[in-house]
Amino acid sequence: MKLFLKLVLIIITILLADKLYAQHRRVPISTIPIKPKKKGKKDTVVAKDTAFVKKEEENQKDVTDIYAKLFHKKVSKEVESITSKPSFTIVPALGYTLVSKLALVVAGNVAFRTAPQSRISTIVASSSLSQRRQFTFPIESNIWSPDNNYNFVGDFRFYRYPQSTYGLGSNSNINHEDPMNYSYIRLYETVLRLISENLYAGAGYIFDDHWNISDKGYFSDYASYGKLVRSVATGITLNGLLDSRDNAINPYKGAFISVQFRNNSKFLGSTSSWQSLIIDVRKYINFPRGSDNVLALWSFDWLILNGRPGYLDLPSTQWDTYSATGRGYIQGRFRGAHMIYAESEYRYKITENGLFGGVFFLNAESFSAAPGSKLQSIQPGFGPGLRVKLNKASKTNICIDYGFGRQGSNGLFIDVGEIF
Repeated sequence: MKLFLKLVLIIITILLADKLYAQHRRVPISTIPIKPKKKGKKDTVVAKDTAFVKKEEENQKDVTDIYAKLFHKKVSKEVESITSKPSFTIVPALGYTLVSKLALVVAGNVAFRTAPQSRISTIVASSSLSQRRQFTFPIESNIWSPDNNYNFVGDFRFYRYPQSTYGLGSNSNINHEDPMNYSYIRLYETVLRLISENLYAGAGYIFDDHWNISDKGYFSDYASYGKLVRSVATGITLNGLLDSRDNAINPYKGAFISVQFRNNSKFLGSTSSWQSLIIDVRKYINFPRGSDNVLALWSFDWLILNGRPGYLDLPSTQWDTYSATGRGYIQGRFRGAHMIYAESEYRYKITENGLFGGVFFLNAESFSAAPGSKLQSIQPGFGPGLRVKLNKASKTNICIDYGFGRQGSNGLFIDVGEIF
């Protein structure tokens, strides 16, 4: 039995040594790696950060504790801290999503503070090659100014990305698959200014470039919309953010509201001029009150307000920032000018020591087709999930979900950190 547990732990470590970057979510490796100071010098927590909360009670366990017990290793009792000296980690890993299948990943991150009292800044990068010959190289940065009054958020990606489309609108048929191939560069940078407690506002520059676009031409929606060999979308964003979550990785309470208005202009180099609005609202409720269980609610609306974006710039399933929408469906399954999305998830403990937990999720999404058309049918997704505590200090979980959708859609979804 002990040998079996060791094998299982080794497999989990290999598969999930890092976040699965095919999903592109901003969760550090097993929290942000910490390098203790030299022997005889105690580490101290220099400043509170929403990614870290006070340590769990001594009876709480995570993967590190189990690894130490099975392999007779000592677990450091030093308090985790991050200073102005950058801490680096590079890790090979395996990833899996419905769209990529198996992926080989080399990933790493760096964590630091710009001042002793500043919040933790991170730069996360990876490179992956998938079973479906998809190559991705994302770099995501989240940098805080020394006084915490400014937050610089960057999202830079290069993809060589074969991926199918299934037509426009949520009435599209899964059997109408049209394989596509393209290369893609994303350059996003946003500056947020603290207005008052938990409230931020700012602006950004955004650039999307799809080129060498090709498809098999099996079905007509893409051709009817307008085929392009290259499409560029570039412009300015206006951003607002309210974040009262107690923990950015695994919230137990609080709320998150993000609003982004995007104006793409031909003057700045866009293929066409168009505007969009993204409204992201999340609420976390302790239920039943006083327990460790959480009811998480999410609304994500992505709307084209004016103009006609390139086909690949239209709102689409799992093309939100963290590729989180639509568990139960493959990435790109639905696409259209308007996307209305809602999800609820109940998160509960399985073991008292917090090592294992479970979730059940239910989501629904509706898309219009081309700009000017009405919303179509609501497409549901649902399923159970298992949570394995990767780090009890930050409450980071390994998330293993199985989702079901309509028209036979189903599949495994693995990630590190909660989906929303």
